[in-house]
Amino acid sequence: MAKVKPLVSATATVKIPFHDVDLMAVAWHGHYVKYFEVARCVLLDKIGYNYPEMRDSGFAWPVVDLHIRYPGPARFRETISVEAGIVEWENRLRIAYTARNSEGKRITFGHTDQVAVNIATGAMELATPPVLKQKLAPWLAESSL
Repeated sequence: MAKVKPLVSATATVKIPFHDVDLMAVAWHGHYVKYFEVARCVLLDKIGYNYPEMRDSGFAWPVVDLHIRYPGPARFRETISVEAGIVEWENRLRIAYTARNSEGKRITFGHTDQVAVNIATGAMELATPPVLKQKLAPWLAESSL
């Protein structure tokens, strides 16, 4: 995926716990999805549209696609930073992630795609609901300057 500047981003820190690592003290690859989720929630809080607000607006936003790369390991007791940034918001919500170790080296990157599903009908929306654009309005206005 080509590097796209996020409209808005946020960073979370995660300290790698013992129960996430293998015998070599390296975090198991499946746990990085959890680390992405931690950062995604920090980002969604920043825009005021986390999962409870999504539900209250009448939409669920399930992840329908996930891509991840692992150029380096996260290790037991290491504190990593995970940045999540919104790079697409028309027709789907794409969030890009980059995890870095304490030296700033990129250890994991990827993205998720989420789509709006009308909770009342169960139908997938083909266009982004206005509520997401309203939540992104401050950053959209700033980006058009």
